[in-house]
Parts: sequence; structure tokens; C-alpha cells
Amino acid sequence: MRTEICKELGIEFPIFAFSHCRDVVAAVSKAGGFGVLGALTFSPEELEQELAWIDEHVDGKPYGVDIVIPASYVGRDQGDIPKEQLEKMVPQHIKDFLNNLLEKHKVPPLPEDVKLYDSMLGWTQTTGQAHLDVSLNHPIKLVVNALGPPPVEAIEKCHAAGVKVGALVGSVDQALKQKKQGVDVIIASGTEAGGHTGEIATMVLTPQVVDAVAPTPVLTAGGIGSGRQMAAAMMLGAQGVWTGSIWLTVNEADGPEVLINKLLAATSHDTIRSRCLTGKPARQLKTTYTMAWEAPDAPDPLPMPLQFLAVAEANNRIYKHSMTTHETAGDLAGIAVGQVVGMMNQRKPTREVIYEMVNEYIETVEARAAELAAAIE
Repeated sequence: MRTEICKELGIEFPIFAFSHCRDVVAAVSKAGGFGVLGALTFSPEELEQELAWIDEHVDGKPYGVDIVIPASYVGRDQGDIPKEQLEKMVPQHIKDFLNNLLEKHKVPPLPEDVKLYDSMLGWTQTTGQAHLDVSLNHPIKLVVNALGPPPVEAIEKCHAAGVKVGALVGSVDQALKQKKQGVDVIIASGTEAGGHTGEIATMVLTPQVVDAVAPTPVLTAGGIGSGRQMAAAMMLGAQGVWTGSIWLTVNEADGPEVLINKLLAATSHDTIRSRCLTGKPARQLKTTYTMAWEAPDAPDPLPMPLQFLAVAEANNRIYKHSMTTHETAGDLAGIAVGQVVGMMNQRKPTREVIYEMVNEYIETVEARAAELAAAIE
């Protein structure tokens, strides 16, 4: 079970856990896995605070940071367009659509004293680079990027600091581009995954990517939530698994109860791959909100980062309201989550989830080994 990547990163189990919650990240690493903090939702100042907290609570165990430096988005060719200019590019009919939807479901405006989530965090090269600079001031072991190959200068900066670079891919072509760019770890993310994901299933994608980028290590992502699935990934040639959705309902998770309860009740049918969140296809919980974007009279989502900019206030209002009511806001409240949500039926401590995966992996491998031995005899 202790693959080469475990030895290189100094971890006991090849279980990588992506989470925006620092408590989850620390708990995973302390349990022998590798916690990865999603930097996207934090300003550079907030990220500094989060990483400083992890440094103090991870007991010296290794961890990493996930950033987003998209390869393509509106304004990249111009060196990033100012937020004020981007806001003017959001059509009025999108604003009207969102206002009408929230009014229909009686979601009130945000109180004046509530801080708005910054709608530009992490969706441009400028913000992604800022997250990277903060991260490299901490004893991290891995930086992971999504939505295209990270800039060469970012990779070189990580390597100079002794930090490995990982990247998520949804196809063989993307994997080959990442390897050519100098990425150290390729994460093959199947369409089952939560968040930004492609169209190829995990079982099909993993062996193709493993063969294409060998000997570069590959992690399997997309629908992974058990030891049996972990064993399958390793049999396909992966050196470990990248997990995300399963940490949304652990005891340490900090989401609102109404949303956690929705996740616990959801089946694998209750997700949808939609552009309504960021402008790029992202799998998320199917809700009244996401289905409104699928209606025949709904507007087309805007390209990144305009879509996230357009929906930021609406998402803030829905999230805030969902923390205080279990009624209409609960119908709208959602989150990026994969099809593995159908297996997330009970709240558990993070450590217990790790150990259950490890024990089931061992039992599965031993059972198959016994069957093989019996067949040979």
C-alpha cells in the first residue's frame, strides 16, 4: 500500500484529501493520509491565516495546497481585466434572471454588515499566483493546480522550494500537456468527480493516463470513497487516490447543517454536470437552483470568470439564508459534489473514514490474492 509517492511525500497511506476546511485537512494528514487545502475561497490574507493554523495543528505531518490558475478565461490575453471592467460585461438579463429566481424563493438580500465572498478569488492567473506565493511560505509538500497546465514559472518556483506540483486532468491529451510542462504528479479525474470535470469515466481514464505519462505517478480521482475503489485504482496502475466529496460530511466539516443533511440524503442520481457555477462544466448537487439554469428559457452561462462573477451575490445570499432556515433556501442550496454522494450516508470522524478505507483496501487485496492462489493450485 505504501507506494513510491508515499515514500516521496512522507505519508503512510496514499489517500489524498481535498477540502476547503482546514480542520479536515489537518485531520487527514494526522491520520496518515495527505490533506490538501483548497485555496480558492480565501483571499491571500485569509489563506495565510488558514495555513498558519494548519502548521500549528498538523503535528508536523505533510500537507499540500490546491490553487487554480486557469489556462483560458476572459481577460487572460490582456493580462487580467480589472474586476470593475468585468462586472460591466455581465448582461442585465442574467442579473434579472437571478433576482427573479431568488425573489420567487423568498431569499432576502444580504444584511449590510455581511462580508461578500470575493467573486474574483482564484479564477485568474493574478489571484492564483498570489495564492501560490502565500503557500510557498509554509512547509507544504505539494501544490496542485486545476483547469490547465500551470505556468512554467509557477512550476519552477515550486521546484526551487522543494515542492512537488500536481495537476488534475480529464483526458490523455491534457495529461501529456501537463507532463510536458513539468508537472510531477498527474491526477486522472473521471467524470464522476465533483467540481470541474470532463466526460470520461474514471475506470476508463485511469489506465489510459497511467500508460501515457509513465513513469510519472498518477492518482485516481472521481467517485472514490471506499477501500474497494482504492484497490481498483491501484490495480489500474495508480499510486494513490485523490478524494474530495467524501470529506464534505465528516464530523470536522464546517458546512451548514441544512446542506450536510441534503448530501447525506442524496443518491448518485442527484448530481448534475453544469456550467452554471463557474462557466466551465462542474459536477454539483442537483437543486432547484441548478435546474432553473437547465430550463428552456434560462440564459446561457457566461465564460469564466464572468459566470462566477455574475452569480457570486446570489450564491452568497443562498448560503447565508440556508444557515438560518430549512425551507425555501434549502431547495436552492447546493455545492460541488461527485456521484460518490450516494455512498455518503452517515457522519463520521475523518480518522474513521481513513481507517475504514485502509482496512477495506487490505481485505479486498487479500481476498483477491487468496482467490488467485487457489486458482493457481
